[in-house]
Amino acid sequence: MGAGVGSLKRRWQVLALLVAPLFFPSARAETLVIAGDIWCPINCEPGSERPGLFVELAREIFGDAGISVDYRLVNWARAIHDTRNGRVDALIGAGVQDAPDFVFTPTAPGVSRMCFYVSPDAKWRYRNLDSLARVRLGSINGYSYGQEIDAYIRIKRNDPARVQVVSGDQALEMNVEKVLLGRIDATIENAWVMDAHLAGSGQRDKLVQAGCRSPDVPIYLAFSPALATSVQHAALFEAGLKRMRESGRLNQLLQRYGLSPLD
Repeated sequence: MGAGVGSLKRRWQVLALLVAPLFFPSARAETLVIAGDIWCPINCEPGSERPGLFVELAREIFGDAGISVDYRLVNWARAIHDTRNGRVDALIGAGVQDAPDFVFTPTAPGVSRMCFYVSPDAKWRYRNLDSLARVRLGSINGYSYGQEIDAYIRIKRNDPARVQVVSGDQALEMNVEKVLLGRIDATIENAWVMDAHLAGSGQRDKLVQAGCRSPDVPIYLAFSPALATSVQHAALFEAGLKRMRESGRLNQLLQRYGLSPLD
């Protein structure tokens, strides 16, 4: 009788070990969903050899904690919406102005230097906000370019002689094409992103930089305000960034994408 009870107890223990993961998934079964539209080299083509600086940072940092990362390509406005509602865990490359209600880490893994681009024969140069009155400016729906320029775009977006806003997965390509065709005079974009796009598309000499907005804007992996796990995930990411800075791994990744290492 005693041996039978012990044997039965052991069988229940084994069964409990087998069934427990179905009800209490371990950290190693956790998947973090991150999303954004293509903003290479910050986030590039999913499944490619170089999926993007922030994607590689997330995979290495969360991988160390046993959490896998599912990177999805979604147009920017939809990515913000889905992250805000908790369908996505984190938004890639967001500035605080993009989504001030999101959960941000104390340290920004990158900065966005927003610059203006024109055709090589254009005389216009960006000096200050007033200088925008002399051009038709192309922008992307839902993007933040800094508080002053965001306000200008918001006021003028219904006047196509001043601002034209595009949406969708090919928004950057659309704005470049519109400059080349003379449909707009200038477009504004992150300098890392535009340099990578022009080099990758064989258009390096098609557009030139016509001044940059100052100061630079910190950009983040911004976590959903709707998910209870976001504070924990942000803390994991912050700790991982610190480790990668101290070890030199962050600079290695920057150089992998042709970006200048941090001091």
